[in-house]
Amino acid sequence: MAGRAGARIPVVIVAGFLGAGKTTLLNHLLTNRAGVRIGVVVNDFGSIEIDAMTVAGQVDSMISLGNGCLCCAVDTSTMDELLDRLARPSAGIDVIVIEASGLAEPRDMIRLVLASENPRVEYGGLVEVVDAAEFESTRSRHPELGTRLSLADLIVVNKADRMPVEARPALLATVRASSPGTPVITTSHGRVDPELLFEPPDRPRPTERFGQLSFDQLTFEDGDAGRSGACEAGPDSGRREGGQHDDGCADTAHLHHAYETVSFTSDTPLHPRRLMAFLDDRPPGLYRMKGFVYFGVTGYRQKFGLHTVGAFLRFRRSRWSAGEDRTTRLVLIGSGIDAEAVRAALAACVEPRSAEVTEQDMLCVLKFVES
Repeated sequence: MAGRAGARIPVVIVAGFLGAGKTTLLNHLLTNRAGVRIGVVVNDFGSIEIDAMTVAGQVDSMISLGNGCLCCAVDTSTMDELLDRLARPSAGIDVIVIEASGLAEPRDMIRLVLASENPRVEYGGLVEVVDAAEFESTRSRHPELGTRLSLADLIVVNKADRMPVEARPALLATVRASSPGTPVITTSHGRVDPELLFEPPDRPRPTERFGQLSFDQLTFEDGDAGRSGACEAGPDSGRREGGQHDDGCADTAHLHHAYETVSFTSDTPLHPRRLMAFLDDRPPGLYRMKGFVYFGVTGYRQKFGLHTVGAFLRFRRSRWSAGEDRTTRLVLIGSGIDAEAVRAALAACVEPRSAEVTEQDMLCVLKFVES
């Protein structure tokens, strides 16, 4: 979790073609950050760094790269230098967001982050922003759009308020067909709940600088005041533990797509093969999964930290603290997921006869354990 001692800092890549709304989404995250300290790499293409000017003064630490595409202008070592600057402990950063140029290649951006040798950071996912109103024209100009969507860990269909309500289902079906199983959320003005991408740290909220309103104080964004049907729900509206979501807003006013969290605990060890089968065939809409797993296999009774973002999967092995219960504790985050079905699938991974589970059964897990 962001902010905890020893925790890794997630690096979230926000990509999308020109005009999709990446900077708008970034500004929404910065304005509604709930005490989270955000470091930003703004990747502008051009001599005047408009995006950097837009977010200046709102971010805790920012590196702006002008005159070029980040994925082409830097190699792995240079990316590490950038991440080192933002991830140094003295900076106190909780999450790093890379706003990619509209001309950047997401596959290379992912590769650069995954290739980082910085032990303080981890891949936080690729968020691909799509312009709902200009989807067809974008696809005609950029046939590679389908490939980009297939790489995404989360797809944000932005500007949904600019297209007829009756046209949205067909658009969403097209997007989902390009990336089966990937969570797809619709929004307006980039209003994605920040807690879908990162979590508030376990520490007192610092005093906001630059006179910013806190997350709890913000009800409307600029331009929302006076709009009929604007959402008046609190910051947690639409997010429910293990249940159906409800935006609480008029469909044409404040599109702010909700998400669900599902918690799972088990004092009985999990079977490694069954858990890996679950992870290999994840429920549609599941975006993140995190927590600790106890397998109870002889020789492998340590704590296995689990971290997934989209298709990305990693285990980290560590010692249990003195007196800590050997318990599996997982949190799953996604959009449109069936909470009861998820819990049932995880419950089927429980193995009360852990003595019969062998080291051979652990091999499917060990290949994803960070060395």
